[in-house]
Amino acid sequence: MTTAAKPAMRPARPEFSSGPCAKRPGWKPENLSNAVLGRSHRSKLGKARLKEAIDRTREVLQVPADYLIGIVPGSDTGAVEMAMWSMLGPRPVQLLAFESFGKDWVTDVTKQLKLADVETLSAAYGELPDLTKVDPKKDLVFTWNGTTSGVRVSNADFISADREGVTICDATSAAFAQDLDFAKLDVVTFSWQKAMGGEGAHGVLILSPRAVARLESYSPPWPMPKLFRMTKGGKVSLDIFEGATINTPSMLCVEDYIDALKWASAIGGLAELQRRAGANLAVLEAWVDKTPWVEFLPSSKAIRSNTSVCLKVVDPRVTGLSDDGQAEFAKKLASLLEKEGAALDVGGYRDAPPGLRIWCGATVEATDLDALTPWLDWAFDQTVSDLAPA
Repeated sequence: MTTAAKPAMRPARPEFSSGPCAKRPGWKPENLSNAVLGRSHRSKLGKARLKEAIDRTREVLQVPADYLIGIVPGSDTGAVEMAMWSMLGPRPVQLLAFESFGKDWVTDVTKQLKLADVETLSAAYGELPDLTKVDPKKDLVFTWNGTTSGVRVSNADFISADREGVTICDATSAAFAQDLDFAKLDVVTFSWQKAMGGEGAHGVLILSPRAVARLESYSPPWPMPKLFRMTKGGKVSLDIFEGATINTPSMLCVEDYIDALKWASAIGGLAELQRRAGANLAVLEAWVDKTPWVEFLPSSKAIRSNTSVCLKVVDPRVTGLSDDGQAEFAKKLASLLEKEGAALDVGGYRDAPPGLRIWCGATVEATDLDALTPWLDWAFDQTVSDLAPA
């Protein structure tokens, strides 16, 4: 059997992790020299930097002026759970579950909040649920882009403009790379460790006027942890959305996020971020089209993510293995790529079907993806050759 020759050139930046993601091009620690270190985040200077992060988020992400933006603890998970714990209960709830994190929100709502009137619309990895079943009379919790499945909703047409419920959208791997229809979204959450290549532990929570109205008209029956409390005396605590965070943030991480937002503005803002992510996906699409051993995990191009790109091995020598054998093959493939310094952290998510997951958000360069694809072919040939009998 003829195997591919080892490529001569490696990606200049082999960081293709789906979170924390690659730093923006040109990043260096010296960019963070303005970080407010050794000072209180509640000092005048600290609050100003937090407010700058909020204002730049609004500008780059094109968040409507009447929506609130807050920096919250616990990454995207914390932001989603703050919204669910604070808002769910007065109406029936629907959840879309088509990947690991969407399934986590189902567990939160049914096992932790223990809401009774809950409907889960499910789909296998690589597919979307039947979106025509979304009921405008019910609250809706969903992920816009499935970080672990490589599947995204292509638009928000399935959400009614005249809905009675609130929509809670986990947009952590969609923000800054895909078109978020804010008019249809009452809560939008993300963590800047994804599409902007920031550091972990911080979430961003965006609230529409309808979300604010729900917070001020509904008091949940369960105890509310301090980290989730967004109201006082029946009114939303607006200072949270002006930089007075509920707990202590890392001002170094905040400065890093500001740096990424400045870079985004300098290269052309949201449109250019989206273009870059689309161009990155196109590199892998061209390679997959001519490569017989691999396919995209999503069943349809229309719902294919341009950030968390998930691939599956379809070579019969691998698909003929047991489930454990296929998982071991994918693990060896990713390990070989890491050993060679060609691609770091590209193994599929632990709960997803075995395969590779390659981040293609805007902080990744298309030239690095071009350099990666020959390594994917080489690593596959090396790994599959180990399956042949001695």
